[in-house]
Amino acid sequence: MSCTHDHNCEDHECSSDWSLYKHIDLSKVSALNESVSGSVKSVFKAWEQRLLSSEEHLESNDGDPELLVFVPFTSDVKIKSISIVGGPDGTSPSKLRVFINREGIDFSDAESMQAVQEWELAENLNGVLEYQTRYSKFQSVGNITLHFPESFGGDTTQIRYIGFKGEATQLKRDVVATIVYEIRPNPSDHKTRAETGGGFSQV
Repeated sequence: MSCTHDHNCEDHECSSDWSLYKHIDLSKVSALNESVSGSVKSVFKAWEQRLLSSEEHLESNDGDPELLVFVPFTSDVKIKSISIVGGPDGTSPSKLRVFINREGIDFSDAESMQAVQEWELAENLNGVLEYQTRYSKFQSVGNITLHFPESFGGDTTQIRYIGFKGEATQLKRDVVATIVYEIRPNPSDHKTRAETGGGFSQV
């Protein structure tokens, strides 16, 4: 789905204000079947930089265009749309299948599991297309797995940019809640059942 609003997208929600780039836990992003280990991290960048030319990009192994990309977030997010900028000459991905909050998915899992949503992609070399999610299904997303089964006929699949638009919650996934238990309660701090007429008091 392309952006067809009657305004300058640089100044409205189509732009970086809604980008979830800063909420991606980049150090933990990974991909299966990437030709260069770790190259998947290069496709996540600020919205304004999505079309900057760079030698770095994600590419599948030669003769096998399938890719699986795992993206964790530093806080739970709500995803409104996804943008994919692929490579030229038939190497752009032609289909996207998405799974949320499922870790450790491999190609066998991806092929047998029901995706949360699927899209038939267009070749988006200019970065003007966004694919809207079924928003109600993309709430409280801690991680997302992107399955690209095939390209537009190329021997490999190339991806130059992956972007997410949406909102982040205040829940930080790396915060560990500490629960303090009262081991030796002080009787003077609690009303007894007798004092409250047989009921239980709120402490």
